[in-house]
Amino acid sequence: MALARQPSLRNSALAGVQAGTAVAIALPLVWLSPWSHLIGFASLGALVALFGRFAPERSRNRILLLCSLCQVAAVLSMSLFAWLGAPAAVQLALLALGSGVFLFVALTGGFGPPGALIFVFAAAASMSTGLTLTQVFERTAATAIIALLAWAICAASEMFRHHPTEDRPLPADPRLPVRHRLSMAGRAAVGACIAVFASDALGAQHPAWAAMGALAVLQGTHLRINMNRALQRTVGTAVGAVLAWALLVQDPSVWFLIATLVALQILTELVIGANYALGQVLVTPMALLMTHLAAPEAGGPQMAPERVLDTLLGAAVGICIAVLLSTIDDRRHLAEHQAESGNE
Repeated sequence: MALARQPSLRNSALAGVQAGTAVAIALPLVWLSPWSHLIGFASLGALVALFGRFAPERSRNRILLLCSLCQVAAVLSMSLFAWLGAPAAVQLALLALGSGVFLFVALTGGFGPPGALIFVFAAAASMSTGLTLTQVFERTAATAIIALLAWAICAASEMFRHHPTEDRPLPADPRLPVRHRLSMAGRAAVGACIAVFASDALGAQHPAWAAMGALAVLQGTHLRINMNRALQRTVGTAVGAVLAWALLVQDPSVWFLIATLVALQILTELVIGANYALGQVLVTPMALLMTHLAAPEAGGPQMAPERVLDTLLGAAVGICIAVLLSTIDDRRHLAEHQAESGNE
Protein backbone atom coordinates (compact mmCIF):
# COMPACT_ATOMS: atom_id res chain seq x y z
CA MET A 1 0.00 0.00 0.00
CA ALA A 2 2.96 2.32 0.59
CA LEU A 3 3.89 4.94 -1.99
CA ALA A 4 7.63 5.16 -2.45
CA ARG A 5 9.42 8.29 -3.52
CA GLN A 6 10.30 8.18 -7.20
CA PRO A 7 14.09 8.03 -7.70
CA SER A 8 13.75 10.27 -10.77
CA LEU A 9 10.28 11.25 -11.87
CA ARG A 10 11.79 13.00 -14.88
CA ASN A 11 13.48 9.83 -16.13
CA SER A 12 10.40 7.70 -15.57
CA ALA A 13 8.16 10.21 -17.30
CA LEU A 14 10.66 10.56 -20.14
CA ALA A 15 10.75 6.78 -20.69
CA GLY A 16 6.94 6.75 -20.86
CA VAL A 17 6.86 9.66 -23.30
CA GLN A 18 9.56 8.06 -25.46
CA ALA A 19 7.70 4.74 -25.63
CA GLY A 20 4.39 6.55 -26.14
CA THR A 21 5.90 8.59 -28.98
CA ALA A 22 7.15 5.43 -30.67
CA VAL A 23 3.65 3.94 -30.38
CA ALA A 24 1.99 7.13 -31.65
CA ILE A 25 4.24 7.22 -34.72
CA ALA A 26 4.55 3.55 -35.56
CA LEU A 27 1.08 2.11 -35.01
CA PRO A 28 -0.87 4.52 -37.25
CA LEU A 29 1.70 4.07 -40.03
CA VAL A 30 1.55 0.29 -39.78
CA TRP A 31 -2.24 0.28 -39.59
CA LEU A 32 -2.51 2.38 -42.77
CA SER A 33 0.08 0.27 -44.60
CA PRO A 34 -0.43 -3.01 -46.49
CA TRP A 35 0.96 -4.75 -43.38
CA SER A 36 -1.73 -3.72 -40.89
CA HIS A 37 -1.79 -7.27 -39.52
CA LEU A 38 1.67 -6.60 -38.02
CA ILE A 39 0.46 -3.81 -35.71
CA GLY A 40 0.88 -6.01 -32.63
CA PHE A 41 4.53 -6.70 -33.41
CA ALA A 42 5.12 -3.02 -34.08
CA SER A 43 3.85 -2.27 -30.57
CA LEU A 44 6.31 -4.84 -29.19
CA GLY A 45 9.20 -2.98 -30.80
CA ALA A 46 8.12 0.30 -29.19
CA LEU A 47 8.45 -1.22 -25.70
CA VAL A 48 12.25 -1.19 -26.04
CA ALA A 49 12.19 2.52 -25.10
CA LEU A 50 11.34 1.58 -21.50
CA PHE A 51 14.79 0.21 -20.69
CA GLY A 52 17.87 1.92 -19.30
CA ARG A 53 16.15 4.95 -17.82
CA PHE A 54 18.59 5.10 -14.88
CA ALA A 55 21.69 4.09 -16.84
CA PRO A 56 24.88 6.19 -16.63
CA GLU A 57 25.55 8.80 -19.28
CA ARG A 58 26.44 7.36 -22.70
CA SER A 59 25.37 3.86 -21.54
CA ARG A 60 21.70 3.91 -22.40
CA ASN A 61 22.11 3.72 -26.18
CA ARG A 62 24.09 0.49 -25.77
CA ILE A 63 21.48 -0.95 -23.41
CA LEU A 64 18.65 -0.07 -25.80
CA LEU A 65 20.42 -1.74 -28.71
CA LEU A 66 20.98 -4.89 -26.67
CA CYS A 67 17.34 -4.87 -25.57
CA SER A 68 16.27 -4.42 -29.20
CA LEU A 69 18.28 -7.51 -30.11
CA CYS A 70 16.63 -9.47 -27.28
CA GLN A 71 13.16 -8.35 -28.33
CA VAL A 72 13.80 -9.30 -31.95
CA ALA A 73 15.39 -12.59 -30.90
CA ALA A 74 12.31 -13.44 -28.81
CA VAL A 75 9.99 -12.88 -31.77
CA LEU A 76 12.27 -14.58 -34.30
CA SER A 77 13.07 -17.69 -32.25
CA MET A 78 9.48 -18.48 -31.25
CA SER A 79 8.23 -17.73 -34.76
CA LEU A 80 10.84 -20.05 -36.28
CA PHE A 81 9.80 -22.89 -34.00
CA ALA A 82 6.17 -22.25 -34.94
CA TRP A 83 7.15 -22.32 -38.64
CA LEU A 84 8.99 -25.62 -38.07
CA GLY A 85 5.75 -27.09 -36.74
CA ALA A 86 6.54 -27.22 -33.01
CA PRO A 87 3.39 -28.33 -31.15
CA ALA A 88 1.82 -26.12 -28.51
CA ALA A 89 3.42 -28.08 -25.66
CA VAL A 90 6.90 -27.53 -27.11
CA GLN A 91 6.24 -23.82 -27.55
CA LEU A 92 5.09 -23.56 -23.94
CA ALA A 93 8.24 -25.34 -22.78
CA LEU A 94 10.37 -22.98 -24.87
CA LEU A 95 8.57 -20.03 -23.32
CA ALA A 96 9.41 -21.31 -19.84
CA LEU A 97 13.04 -21.86 -20.82
CA GLY A 98 13.14 -18.39 -22.37
CA SER A 99 11.96 -16.92 -19.07
CA GLY A 100 15.12 -18.13 -17.41
CA VAL A 101 17.42 -17.27 -20.31
CA PHE A 102 16.11 -13.72 -20.73
CA LEU A 103 16.22 -13.11 -16.98
CA PHE A 104 19.90 -14.09 -16.90
CA VAL A 105 20.63 -11.85 -19.90
CA ALA A 106 18.74 -8.90 -18.40
CA LEU A 107 20.55 -9.22 -15.06
CA THR A 108 23.94 -9.63 -16.74
CA GLY A 109 23.38 -6.67 -19.06
CA GLY A 110 22.07 -4.41 -16.31
CA PHE A 111 18.98 -3.57 -18.38
CA GLY A 112 16.94 -2.43 -15.38
CA PRO A 113 13.14 -2.24 -15.33
CA PRO A 114 10.91 -3.60 -16.78
CA GLY A 115 13.34 -6.53 -17.02
CA ALA A 116 12.97 -9.86 -18.79
CA LEU A 117 9.18 -9.70 -18.72
CA ILE A 118 9.06 -7.61 -21.91
CA PHE A 119 11.06 -10.20 -23.87
CA VAL A 120 8.89 -13.07 -22.62
CA PHE A 121 5.79 -11.05 -23.55
CA ALA A 122 7.19 -10.78 -27.09
CA ALA A 123 7.90 -14.52 -27.22
CA ALA A 124 4.39 -15.28 -25.96
CA ALA A 125 2.86 -13.03 -28.62
CA SER A 126 4.80 -14.97 -31.28
CA MET A 127 3.36 -18.37 -30.35
CA SER A 128 1.20 -19.62 -33.20
CA THR A 129 0.55 -22.44 -35.64
CA GLY A 130 0.77 -22.76 -39.39
CA LEU A 131 3.23 -19.92 -39.96
CA THR A 132 4.93 -19.42 -43.31
CA LEU A 133 8.53 -18.31 -43.66
CA THR A 134 7.30 -15.00 -45.09
CA GLN A 135 5.22 -14.38 -41.96
CA VAL A 136 8.25 -15.13 -39.80
CA PHE A 137 10.25 -12.54 -41.71
CA GLU A 138 7.45 -9.94 -41.63
CA ARG A 139 6.81 -10.06 -37.90
CA THR A 140 10.54 -10.06 -37.11
CA ALA A 141 11.15 -7.12 -39.44
CA ALA A 142 8.24 -5.15 -37.96
CA THR A 143 9.58 -5.64 -34.45
CA ALA A 144 13.13 -4.72 -35.48
CA ILE A 145 12.16 -1.59 -37.44
CA ILE A 146 10.03 -0.13 -34.66
CA ALA A 147 12.63 -1.07 -32.04
CA LEU A 148 15.15 0.97 -34.04
CA LEU A 149 12.64 3.81 -34.19
CA ALA A 150 12.29 3.67 -30.40
CA TRP A 151 16.08 3.68 -30.06
CA ALA A 152 16.33 6.74 -32.33
CA ILE A 153 13.66 8.59 -30.34
CA CYS A 154 15.50 7.85 -27.09
CA ALA A 155 18.85 8.92 -28.54
CA ALA A 156 17.38 12.19 -29.86
CA SER A 157 15.87 13.05 -26.45
CA GLU A 158 18.78 11.82 -24.29
CA MET A 159 19.58 15.42 -23.32
CA PHE A 160 16.45 15.57 -21.16
CA ARG A 161 17.42 12.60 -18.97
CA HIS A 162 18.95 12.88 -15.51
CA HIS A 163 22.23 11.01 -15.30
CA PRO A 164 23.43 9.40 -12.06
CA THR A 165 26.15 11.31 -10.22
CA GLU A 166 27.81 11.03 -6.82
CA ASP A 167 25.51 13.76 -5.50
CA ARG A 168 22.40 12.25 -7.12
CA PRO A 169 22.71 8.46 -7.42
CA LEU A 170 19.99 6.59 -9.26
CA PRO A 171 18.84 2.98 -8.83
CA ALA A 172 20.97 0.33 -10.47
CA ASP A 173 20.67 -3.43 -10.59
CA PRO A 174 23.14 -4.97 -8.13
CA ARG A 175 26.09 -6.72 -9.74
CA LEU A 176 25.14 -10.21 -8.67
CA PRO A 177 27.61 -13.11 -8.86
CA VAL A 178 27.13 -15.50 -11.76
CA ARG A 179 26.03 -18.21 -9.35
CA HIS A 180 23.24 -15.98 -8.02
CA ARG A 181 22.12 -14.99 -11.52
CA LEU A 182 22.03 -18.63 -12.62
CA SER A 183 20.03 -19.52 -9.51
CA MET A 184 17.49 -16.79 -10.24
CA ALA A 185 17.26 -17.84 -13.89
CA GLY A 186 16.75 -21.48 -12.92
CA ARG A 187 13.98 -20.59 -10.47
CA ALA A 188 12.30 -18.43 -13.12
CA ALA A 189 12.38 -21.23 -15.69
CA VAL A 190 10.98 -23.77 -13.21
CA GLY A 191 8.27 -21.41 -11.99
CA ALA A 192 7.24 -20.39 -15.50
CA CYS A 193 7.15 -24.04 -16.59
CA ILE A 194 4.89 -25.11 -13.74
CA ALA A 195 2.62 -22.09 -14.16
CA VAL A 196 2.25 -22.32 -17.94
CA PHE A 197 1.47 -26.06 -18.02
CA ALA A 198 -0.89 -25.80 -15.05
CA SER A 199 -2.76 -23.01 -16.83
CA ASP A 200 -2.85 -25.03 -20.04
CA ALA A 201 -4.16 -28.09 -18.18
CA LEU A 202 -6.97 -25.95 -16.77
CA GLY A 203 -8.02 -25.04 -20.29
CA ALA A 204 -6.88 -21.42 -20.38
CA GLN A 205 -6.75 -19.76 -23.79
CA HIS A 206 -3.64 -17.73 -22.91
CA PRO A 207 -1.50 -19.93 -20.62
CA ALA A 208 1.56 -17.77 -21.37
CA TRP A 209 0.07 -15.14 -19.06
CA ALA A 210 0.55 -17.50 -16.12
CA ALA A 211 4.23 -17.89 -17.04
CA MET A 212 4.61 -14.12 -17.12
CA GLY A 213 2.91 -13.86 -13.73
CA ALA A 214 5.43 -16.27 -12.24
CA LEU A 215 8.36 -14.49 -13.91
CA ALA A 216 7.20 -11.08 -12.69
CA VAL A 217 7.39 -12.39 -9.13
CA LEU A 218 10.66 -14.30 -9.54
CA GLN A 219 12.67 -11.59 -11.29
CA GLY A 220 12.91 -9.70 -7.99
CA THR A 221 16.45 -9.84 -6.61
CA HIS A 222 15.38 -10.67 -3.00
CA LEU A 223 12.80 -12.91 -1.38
CA ARG A 224 10.93 -10.02 0.25
CA ILE A 225 10.57 -8.37 -3.18
CA ASN A 226 9.18 -11.63 -4.58
CA MET A 227 6.58 -11.72 -1.81
CA ASN A 228 5.53 -8.10 -2.25
CA ARG A 229 5.29 -8.42 -6.01
CA ALA A 230 3.08 -11.52 -5.78
CA LEU A 231 0.46 -9.66 -3.77
CA GLN A 232 0.75 -6.35 -5.60
CA ARG A 233 0.63 -7.92 -9.06
CA THR A 234 -2.48 -9.93 -8.19
CA VAL A 235 -4.41 -6.98 -6.76
CA GLY A 236 -3.30 -4.55 -9.45
CA THR A 237 -4.12 -7.00 -12.24
CA ALA A 238 -7.62 -7.60 -10.86
CA VAL A 239 -8.41 -3.87 -10.89
CA GLY A 240 -6.74 -3.35 -14.25
CA ALA A 241 -8.66 -6.22 -15.82
CA VAL A 242 -11.93 -4.55 -14.85
CA LEU A 243 -10.79 -1.36 -16.59
CA ALA A 244 -9.80 -3.34 -19.69
CA TRP A 245 -13.15 -5.13 -19.74
CA ALA A 246 -15.00 -1.80 -19.47
CA LEU A 247 -13.07 -0.51 -22.50
CA LEU A 248 -13.35 -3.64 -24.64
CA VAL A 249 -17.12 -4.07 -24.20
CA GLN A 250 -17.49 -0.73 -26.00
CA ASP A 251 -15.91 -2.29 -29.11
CA PRO A 252 -13.50 0.64 -29.53
CA SER A 253 -11.97 1.65 -32.84
CA VAL A 254 -8.32 1.09 -33.68
CA TRP A 255 -7.64 4.82 -33.35
CA PHE A 256 -9.14 4.91 -29.87
CA LEU A 257 -7.05 1.89 -28.90
CA ILE A 258 -3.86 3.54 -30.14
CA ALA A 259 -4.60 6.77 -28.28
CA THR A 260 -5.39 4.80 -25.11
CA LEU A 261 -2.16 2.82 -25.39
CA VAL A 262 -0.14 6.03 -25.66
CA ALA A 263 -1.85 7.49 -22.59
CA LEU A 264 -1.49 4.27 -20.57
CA GLN A 265 2.19 3.99 -21.51
CA ILE A 266 2.95 7.43 -20.12
CA LEU A 267 0.77 7.08 -17.01
CA THR A 268 2.24 3.67 -16.17
CA GLU A 269 5.78 5.01 -16.01
CA LEU A 270 4.63 7.91 -13.83
CA VAL A 271 3.22 5.65 -11.12
CA ILE A 272 4.89 2.22 -11.26
CA GLY A 273 8.04 3.48 -9.56
CA ALA A 274 5.94 4.70 -6.63
CA ASN A 275 3.87 1.54 -6.21
CA TYR A 276 4.03 -1.69 -8.22
CA ALA A 277 0.34 -2.48 -7.69
CA LEU A 278 -0.75 0.90 -9.05
CA GLY A 279 1.46 0.30 -12.04
CA GLN A 280 -0.23 -3.04 -12.67
CA VAL A 281 -3.62 -1.32 -12.70
CA LEU A 282 -2.43 0.43 -15.86
CA VAL A 283 -0.13 -2.27 -17.28
CA THR A 284 -2.94 -4.85 -17.37
CA PRO A 285 -5.33 -2.94 -19.66
CA MET A 286 -2.35 -1.92 -21.81
CA ALA A 287 -1.33 -5.57 -22.30
CA LEU A 288 -4.90 -6.68 -22.99
CA LEU A 289 -5.51 -3.84 -25.46
CA MET A 290 -2.28 -4.70 -27.29
CA THR A 291 -3.39 -8.34 -27.45
CA HIS A 292 -6.80 -7.33 -28.79
CA LEU A 293 -5.20 -4.99 -31.32
CA ALA A 294 -2.92 -7.76 -32.59
CA ALA A 295 -5.67 -10.40 -32.79
CA PRO A 296 -9.20 -8.95 -32.52
CA GLU A 297 -10.80 -12.29 -33.36
CA ALA A 298 -9.11 -13.97 -30.38
CA GLY A 299 -9.36 -11.01 -28.01
CA GLY A 300 -12.29 -9.15 -26.56
CA PRO A 301 -13.77 -8.59 -23.09
CA GLN A 302 -13.56 -12.30 -22.26
CA MET A 303 -9.79 -11.95 -21.88
CA ALA A 304 -10.14 -9.91 -18.68
CA PRO A 305 -11.22 -12.63 -16.21
CA GLU A 306 -8.69 -15.08 -17.63
CA ARG A 307 -5.92 -12.51 -17.15
CA VAL A 308 -6.83 -12.31 -13.46
CA LEU A 309 -6.94 -16.08 -13.00
CA ASP A 310 -3.67 -16.64 -14.87
CA THR A 311 -1.97 -13.90 -12.87
CA LEU A 312 -3.23 -15.38 -9.61
CA LEU A 313 -1.97 -18.81 -10.66
CA GLY A 314 1.39 -17.47 -11.84
CA ALA A 315 1.90 -15.36 -8.72
CA ALA A 316 1.03 -18.29 -6.45
CA VAL A 317 3.46 -20.58 -8.28
CA GLY A 318 6.10 -17.84 -8.26
CA ILE A 319 5.99 -17.27 -4.53
CA CYS A 320 6.01 -21.04 -3.81
CA ILE A 321 9.08 -21.51 -6.01
CA ALA A 322 10.74 -18.42 -4.50
CA VAL A 323 10.36 -19.88 -0.99
CA LEU A 324 11.01 -23.56 -1.75
CA LEU A 325 14.10 -22.86 -3.88
CA SER A 326 15.40 -19.93 -1.84
CA THR A 327 19.03 -19.96 -0.77
CA ILE A 328 20.49 -19.37 2.68
CA ASP A 329 21.47 -15.87 1.52
CA ASP A 330 17.87 -15.18 0.44
CA ARG A 331 16.51 -16.18 3.85
CA ARG A 332 19.21 -14.30 5.73
CA HIS A 333 18.43 -11.12 3.79
CA LEU A 334 14.71 -11.55 4.53
CA ALA A 335 15.42 -12.06 8.25
CA GLU A 336 17.61 -8.94 8.34
CA HIS A 337 14.92 -6.89 6.60
CA GLN A 338 12.27 -8.11 9.07
CA ALA A 339 14.55 -7.23 11.99
CA GLU A 340 15.12 -3.72 10.62
CA SER A 341 11.39 -3.25 10.09
CA GLY A 342 10.72 -4.39 13.64
CA ASN A 343 13.25 -1.94 15.05
CA GLU A 344 11.62 0.90 13.12
